[in-house]
Amino acid sequence: MGRTAGQTAGQTADRTAPELDGDTVHAVGKISEALEWVERARGHLYAFHQMSGHADLMLGSALEELENAGHAEIADRVRRDLFGLNVLDGRWTFQVVEEYDDGYFRTFVESERMVRDALVGGRRHVYEARMKTSEREQAGRPAFGPGA
Repeated sequence: MGRTAGQTAGQTADRTAPELDGDTVHAVGKISEALEWVERARGHLYAFHQMSGHADLMLGSALEELENAGHAEIADRVRRDLFGLNVLDGRWTFQVVEEYDDGYFRTFVESERMVRDALVGGRRHVYEARMKTSEREQAGRPAFGPGA
């Protein structure tokens, strides 16, 4: 939604969708919030992937240092038992990330959009807009525009 005629950059159009019932807005908002948590989980999954890879690189470097310090037998044992080991049997961490992205994450994103499109005209954050306008009005400020 862009600005309407006469609005300044600091003013916001009514995004509260007053024509929609509160139960629908609340339910759609909850699905969108669930997606936000899935986005956070996805970020942690990427962090897990990167941290695991970084740890493996550090381990490889440490094993070289053990060898250089005269501990080749111990370094070889750790290399054989641990270095490059899959964190999940049969899969590398990037495969876990790809499966999450291509399955659960993509399905969640598509489902959330379908719900928004069907029930609130595709608008995002209608529930939050209603909450924000209520907070502003309770504080004696206009519901929309500058002065937040």
